[in-house]
Amino acid sequence: MARAPSLCAVILAAGDSSGMGREKALLPWPAHSANPGTILSSWIRTLNLFNDLVLVVVGENQPSLQAVVYENNASLVRNPDPARGQFSSLQVGLNEVLNRGRDAATVALVDRPPPASAALETLHAAFCRDVGLGRWAVIPELDGKHGHPILIGREMIEALLRAEPNSNTGEVFAPLADHIAYVPVSDPFVTLEMNTPQDYAAL
Repeated sequence: MARAPSLCAVILAAGDSSGMGREKALLPWPAHSANPGTILSSWIRTLNLFNDLVLVVVGENQPSLQAVVYENNASLVRNPDPARGQFSSLQVGLNEVLNRGRDAATVALVDRPPPASAALETLHAAFCRDVGLGRWAVIPELDGKHGHPILIGREMIEALLRAEPNSNTGEVFAPLADHIAYVPVSDPFVTLEMNTPQDYAAL
């Protein structure tokens, strides 16, 4: 399986999980498996197939997540002020991507279930094909809705790092639309969100 040698995954997991009532990253997954792991461990294992290393951005939940991070051969990055919001965690993670000598990243959200590896393989192939053709980002699309994870090159990483900490990815991406490729996938998990116990139960 070919992979970009400088690709680094970033899992954003610093939220307080207030809507779920318990730590989302530690929910059993696959939920109906006889021996489930967790949402976080499943993400790490999946992303390890396509990335040289995996970084998990945590906040106040570091004590509860660090064992899962280390047991699954990932690295932990602490957002010193997660109250600033998810975009600040993204910037913390992307700074560490550059510090680790990588110039491209796969960005995943721990409040979405990990898609099957086939979807990631499709995205990875598109990224490797398009990144040298003026594309700075590859985003999955299902039924006209954009999802995650997203793959971004050095130019998009720098654009995100230059943005104000109270920005969001949509604001950064909007003027750079010509540099973004939307890739159709069939995996429903790329667009599903999991914010409440009802969302989790429905999955």
